[in-house]
Amino acid sequence: MIALFDSASIILGTMTDVMPIAATIVGFQVLVIRKPLPHPGKTGVGLIYVILGIAFFLKGLEMTLFPVGELMARQLASPEFIESQAPGEPITWQSYGWVYLFGACIGFSTTLAEPSLIAVALKAEEISGGAIRAFGLRIAVAVGVAIGLLIGIFRIVTGSPLYLYIVAGYCILMVQTAFAPKLIIGLAYDSGGVTTSTVTVPLVTALGLGLASTVPGRDPLIDGFGLIAFASLFPIITVLAYAELAELLARMRKRSS
Repeated sequence: MIALFDSASIILGTMTDVMPIAATIVGFQVLVIRKPLPHPGKTGVGLIYVILGIAFFLKGLEMTLFPVGELMARQLASPEFIESQAPGEPITWQSYGWVYLFGACIGFSTTLAEPSLIAVALKAEEISGGAIRAFGLRIAVAVGVAIGLLIGIFRIVTGSPLYLYIVAGYCILMVQTAFAPKLIIGLAYDSGGVTTSTVTVPLVTALGLGLASTVPGRDPLIDGFGLIAFASLFPIITVLAYAELAELLARMRKRSS
């Protein structure tokens, strides 16, 4: 009974969130464009599917991804586990090797499965006529998220200020943007945004909070957040690097031929 009530409240909350979007679209269609909504029956059914899908997804996050991500971070960063890896040695930032590896693997795998990134990559390949490969773009973004999470976890473990990493990253990004092929710049910046979506954000957030709750001297509210900023920034850097490397290799092949 409690679970049923909980599911009903999630569906009601989702309806409250989705209805302003639907009202905006229908309002512009009817009042501004002044044309009837095409296929109103299919649109209504689709809206119901969207509401139910988002509601079930949110319930799934609450039941699985958040608890699992936080639990894994707590277990890997617990003093008992770390001491068991190197008995008798003091705990330093190097002691959290398994946490770094776990964060990088989570970032890479969740990014490859990110629906919004898949959609953008396929559209980029279609529009570019195959000049930009969808899978190559997804790999470049996934590597960027993995590197970003690895550095973000290092920041949490060491307690370093967040702004130092962000400022340094954007300085690198500005230099890359000046030399990158114009074809890829907009796509690279968009890739950094779409990768932090429905699959990646829940696990990354849970990872940061679980880690900050376990590492001695860290505050979950201060240190637990910020990983998503790394996951948004570093994919832009890696996609630009991927494009610059591809352009360099193309020039080398052209010269050799």
